[in-house]
Amino acid sequence: MKQPADCLEDMDKRKRIFHYALEGNALKAIELTEELAHDLLENNKDLHFGLLSLHFIELVCTRKCTEALEFAQSKLTPFGKVQKYVEKLEDFMALLAYEEPEKSPMFHLLSLEYRQQVVDSLNRAILAHANRPSYAAMERLIQQATVVRQCLNQDHGKDGFPPFSLKDFLKG
Repeated sequence: MKQPADCLEDMDKRKRIFHYALEGNALKAIELTEELAHDLLENNKDLHFGLLSLHFIELVCTRKCTEALEFAQSKLTPFGKVQKYVEKLEDFMALLAYEEPEKSPMFHLLSLEYRQQVVDSLNRAILAHANRPSYAAMERLIQQATVVRQCLNQDHGKDGFPPFSLKDFLKG
């Protein structure tokens, strides 16, 4: 597929943003996001909060609790004025109370799944900001094939088709 150079450059920047955020460098991801989509985080407070929370979590996980608290006071406190963020902020702050945050009731905030959720939202928002589809055509096709296959399995019961496996599909 031929794509314009700027599209490929944007894709490369999105990949770098994605990797920075997944690897625990959310501040660098924020910086690159501002370069790529200048007003995106300013206009999408949920996304901005999510990225800032990833940095806070990284500080907590690396046992930099004083730095985490200072970061929360300077960057997360403004979100406390909005009710929908209050409970989330309380959960994040509660992580500081545990010597081993990964054993706290809020351990899910430390998970790769939480980080992945924030990063996926960021990627989709950047694509939407650039007026590009938020899902690749292949991703849509796989989603649709999976749903069709699940419906066929329900209709045919246990004697139906085997579950869809992308790995097996690509081999065949």
